[in-house]
Amino acid sequence: MVRSLMFNNIRARVSPFLKKHYCYVMPSPEKYPFQWWWDSCFHTFILCALNEMALAKQNFQSLFKMQKKNGFVGHMIFWESLLPKDKWNILEGPPVWQQLRPHMSFLIQPPLVAQALLRIYKQSKDEEFLKQMLSKIKKYYHWLAANRDFDGDGLISIISNFESGIDHKPSFDEVFGFESKKATDKYFWQVIFTQFRNFLKWYDLKRIYKANVFVVKETLFNTMYVQDLRALAKLCAIVKDEDAEKYEALAHKVANRIIEIMYDEESAAFYDVQGTDNKKLKVLTFTIAVPILMKEVSKKIAREILERHFLNEEEFNLPYSVPSVAKTEPSFDPNDSRFLQKISPGSD
Repeated sequence: MVRSLMFNNIRARVSPFLKKHYCYVMPSPEKYPFQWWWDSCFHTFILCALNEMALAKQNFQSLFKMQKKNGFVGHMIFWESLLPKDKWNILEGPPVWQQLRPHMSFLIQPPLVAQALLRIYKQSKDEEFLKQMLSKIKKYYHWLAANRDFDGDGLISIISNFESGIDHKPSFDEVFGFESKKATDKYFWQVIFTQFRNFLKWYDLKRIYKANVFVVKETLFNTMYVQDLRALAKLCAIVKDEDAEKYEALAHKVANRIIEIMYDEESAAFYDVQGTDNKKLKVLTFTIAVPILMKEVSKKIAREILERHFLNEEEFNLPYSVPSVAKTEPSFDPNDSRFLQKISPGSD
């Protein structure tokens, strides 16, 4: 069943505009037909599990075929369509004529590429493919550190809620200045206004950082960054690349910084932080526990988070699966929301 689903969603062609062959798995043929950054990484894991190694490699390669010279890769790749399926996607890149042909967004998503490549290598033992893709990943990570570590502390900042991979995360409400905690038309337009401001600034990251409208260091994103840096270090070690120690050291630096500024001892939770002063956004979402994946987080802290929140029947320990936000939060809603489906431009 899984194999059939993956095969039915494969899109493989030669772009008539770019003259490049691409092959990827669509997250959804109707709603999300384009190639997404971290979806492609998850699809790589699935294809490897199905032992479809040729497709796993093609899926992974396609993710980097439009990589810019500076190393950047956008979170959405529009291989064929001259205009995005969703009109709001237009705001996810600057107002230039290239947006009217196959292009990438100017946003990013949680980095999982090194872990995906490591998965391919472990199963295929294809060192030539590893070397080919490793250079591209290193270029991407160079861009990421140079352009999104605004404060020089190792942590990566996101400039849009859509970069988190979680989209409408309740902890972002405060950043948007949204106080009602329930999705409304006002919330929708506040989100769109933030994207529009980035659009008007031509996605100039220095100007966006200076304006400080939406600059967030998000827990899941940065935890995945740590884990991926460690995978990158392992990949470098396999091919005897001397940068292995550099990436491991950076992973350790970022992990300790996460503990330093995101962990709140009083409430036993890791929170997203906002702006230059790293203000904690104290909303209990499931990501309060994600950093326990890092080896730097002590067993004491991990145990306290899990016992206080995830074994708490008033927060996350509910009759159904773990919710995205605690039951005690005003934004908690156990029912499907038609409106939340409406306000998901660029999401997956």
